Amino acid sequence: MTSGPIRFNDIYASYTEQRETIDAAIADVLAKGDFINGRAVGNFEKAFAEWCGTPDAVGCSNGTSALHLCFAALGLGPEDEIIVPAMTFIATSEAVMHAGARLVFADVNIDTLNLDPAATEAAITPRTRAIVFVHLHGNPTGVKEIASLAARKNLLLIEDCAQAHGAWISSAPTATPTRVGCFGQAGAFSFFPAKNLGAFGDAGAVVSLNPETAALARRLANHGRSEKYVHLIEGYNYRIDSLQAAVLAAKLPSVDNQVDRRNRLAEIYRERLTDLPVEFQQQTPDTRHALHLFVIRTDRRDALQAALREQKIETGIHYPIALSGQPAYASLGHARGAFPNAESDAETTLSLPMYPQLSPDDVARVCDAITQFFGK
Repeated sequence: MTSGPIRFNDIYASYTEQRETIDAAIADVLAKGDFINGRAVGNFEKAFAEWCGTPDAVGCSNGTSALHLCFAALGLGPEDEIIVPAMTFIATSEAVMHAGARLVFADVNIDTLNLDPAATEAAITPRTRAIVFVHLHGNPTGVKEIASLAARKNLLLIEDCAQAHGAWISSAPTATPTRVGCFGQAGAFSFFPAKNLGAFGDAGAVVSLNPETAALARRLANHGRSEKYVHLIEGYNYRIDSLQAAVLAAKLPSVDNQVDRRNRLAEIYRERLTDLPVEFQQQTPDTRHALHLFVIRTDRRDALQAALREQKIETGIHYPIALSGQPAYASLGHARGAFPNAESDAETTLSLPMYPQLSPDDVARVCDAITQFFGK
């Protein structure tokens, strides 16, 4: 068992596993010189759509722009209320504001950390047009219930899949799983370098089961143009570049294997920590968690993080403030206690080291340190 530092994530380790393929993909783009709207973009979009199980995929500049494109392509804008979870990264709510829509928070389920169906239904008003389901930390649990709610209320459902590459739900052991991004009208992915499928910079993608939605998202992402210097509508400069697309295409075939490795590490964490006063993010048996993050909850979160830091073990907090409590949204007037589960999550959740190249021995060392902290 190693005694050196245990990193929270290790992007370089992922690169070294695929160095030859990635370097060749980059060299190919450099040789062709088609850096914008190049062949690598179309190749990646086709491969990613096939992997997701959608007719099309639209590469774009980042996960935030992917969400904005979803809203714009679905016609969401001023006066439309869009419900988002009170616990997630701010990009989800920022995209609502970029669309000019009205931001409405709903509390999360304290066990799954995803949107709570009852809280979501309570947040619906006559002006509600859409719900954003965030697969937080890579957990798809609850999306089917929110999809049913959206259908019953005649609302749009957009999936924020930024942390959920490789997550799916299966209706039966022998059935083909349904990947995230296929439960609503559109799904948004981020390819930030630390994600399960990460670029070497910023990148994102929109997927949809509706080819017309994807086609409009593609047009909007490239200044609204139909051909060079012909613009049917105003759009945005949200393009993905060829280098990022090439890197992503090279890495895509390994994602499912890497998610399996993440899940095997998570099994060690759960087995070793199950008798300690910590709680795990819950998932239903029909789901595969993408394990972008492995989180535990404890009232002694800050002290535990400090103790692990002393033992050279890196951890993270995702996220230390509920969106409803962010200074950026003070004007919405939410008092403390309005979203108790999101607020509790912000105060108790700790993210432990998790990446495919992390060794089982290092996971055991993390577990030993946590066990020592609790005096077991």
